[in-house]
Amino acid sequence: MPILEVIALTAKDAEAAQVGGADRLELVADMASDGLTPSTATFKEVRKAVDLPIRVMLRDAPGFAPGNLKQLRRQAWELREAGATEFVLGFLDAENEIDEGVTLNLLAELEGCAWTFHRALDNSNDVFRSWATVQTLGCDTVLAAGAKTGVKDGIENLKKLVSQGPPALLVGGGLQQHHLPELLAAGVNGFHVGSAVRPGGWESAVDSASVGEWVNRLV
Repeated sequence: MPILEVIALTAKDAEAAQVGGADRLELVADMASDGLTPSTATFKEVRKAVDLPIRVMLRDAPGFAPGNLKQLRRQAWELREAGATEFVLGFLDAENEIDEGVTLNLLAELEGCAWTFHRALDNSNDVFRSWATVQTLGCDTVLAAGAKTGVKDGIENLKKLVSQGPPALLVGGGLQQHHLPELLAAGVNGFHVGSAVRPGGWESAVDSASVGEWVNRLV
């Protein structure tokens, strides 16, 4: 069955996503920076509020290089101590290739955790070459739009990538409901939404009815 992952910034978001029928959360902070690591306190609030799986973002600066890797590792450790078992991460080097060294350095804090390699892949020089690299890193999921500019421009790449897993492909980044039939027909069964379930944009909370609409489209 297809799964729907919803971006949450707060416990209120998480509760609305669960009421709407979401299968999993991606917990982040600061969407003005495209999603950074949330506080441990926020994670605890969300974990208490819902029983959905929660994938926690590990990213401390805009772009796809860590701002302070040592501090990011400490945040990862603190989140694990608070009970986090699933994460989202991924880095590029100065040449826009997958930064295996930095990624593996942070993964040293995450032994035994499930994790998603996020949209750094879309911003690399070649999504297919990068996919092959990411396959060696141990993630169970790759979040991708197929192109830097989003699903509308990357859909043909996504239809090719879905056949190259594992890992599983989770499509997000400008995803709209009208994309679903084509992606489902191609074999995609993971979908990721953020602003699409917030009728008022990022300044508003997740709307449970909007989540429910997406869930119904995937049944």
